[in-house]
Amino acid sequence: MGHASAVVVGAGIAGLCAAIGLRRRGWEVTVLERTPHLGPVGAGLTLMANGLRGLDALGVGASVRGAGLADAPGGVRTPTGRWISRVDGAAMTRMLGTTAVGIHRATLHEILCEALPADCLLTGAEVVDVVPGPPPRVTYRHDGRETSAEPDLVVAADGINSRVRGRLWPDLPPPVYSGSTAWRGVTDLPWRGDLATAISWGRGSEFGVVPLVDGRVYWYAAVNADAGRHSPGGDEMRMVRTLFDAWHHPIPALLDATEAAAVIRTDIYHLGTPLPSYRAGAVVLLGDAAHAMTPFLGQGANQAIEDAVVLASVCDPAGDVVAALTAYDAQRRPRSQRVARAALQIGRFGQQLSNPVAVGLRNTAMRLTPPRIALRSMAGHADWNPPVIPTAA
Repeated sequence: MGHASAVVVGAGIAGLCAAIGLRRRGWEVTVLERTPHLGPVGAGLTLMANGLRGLDALGVGASVRGAGLADAPGGVRTPTGRWISRVDGAAMTRMLGTTAVGIHRATLHEILCEALPADCLLTGAEVVDVVPGPPPRVTYRHDGRETSAEPDLVVAADGINSRVRGRLWPDLPPPVYSGSTAWRGVTDLPWRGDLATAISWGRGSEFGVVPLVDGRVYWYAAVNADAGRHSPGGDEMRMVRTLFDAWHHPIPALLDATEAAAVIRTDIYHLGTPLPSYRAGAVVLLGDAAHAMTPFLGQGANQAIEDAVVLASVCDPAGDVVAALTAYDAQRRPRSQRVARAALQIGRFGQQLSNPVAVGLRNTAMRLTPPRIALRSMAGHADWNPPVIPTAA
């Protein structure tokens, strides 16, 4: 009797983690990725305690920790550098049992790819249709030919603009613009001097820094703006400088240390209408395909990792796929949609708040909040323990 088979659509963090987890469980897995080549992409991210615990459950946590930098939390500042709120990193570590880790997205992606056999990944494969079944059917185009596969399970991890979600939930409204646009960059050279992970809030604006293990620094900036606008001549760094060059040290120096051509600008979209289910037949959604959220809690990648771990824990290759996906939906949809709502709310309270009176009241309230209460609030979404993934005999 053959092994149960799964097709994963998308080779991002969600898809690769799902493939790793399902393979540990005993599934035969094929990952379909539409881009022709997998290469270094993106900037940086922070893995919170929940994401790191999920990676531990997938067997790659040690490798990720070794390639990342343990977070030294700073807190929240104003554009002048005045602290609004400080984070006690040691207390947070005691509360959660582990520190957060800053890592370049490309480094994490490489570690996840290395945890899978090369023949598991099929690049240049664009999915053109999915039938939910069971059994499901996936039709994809590769090397100019259309091929159909009938696995036991289809995992759609194809991002915020998921083609699979659009095919199976055609009445769901498309992603909506959050009102914010963001820039991301990584300094070219190692940073000299101490630097903590921190966020600075202005009026309708935000700048964050995340140190990386090689001494470079990942930074991001966000402002309220109309969707689809770009800097004249495509010079996004010039726009970032216009907005943030007068902010406190080390922000101008970080911009000086970043290659202008490597700055990435992205309008921030999210799924404004929560899905009624993450499952259709034997097809399941993971990551941004299921619950694309704004980045203001830093939970997007971490929630995708949680998805993958829970999916692998419930999907017995010898069991009922539909029942397993129903259990996955019951576990993941309430939590991930709750986190998505919280991310939207913290964005409105933080980066997007622009009225000067409201900003002043917010800053005062944060300064007066007892540190223990503030810490508990910040750590709440990262306080998650993964289920056990039974390994194949």
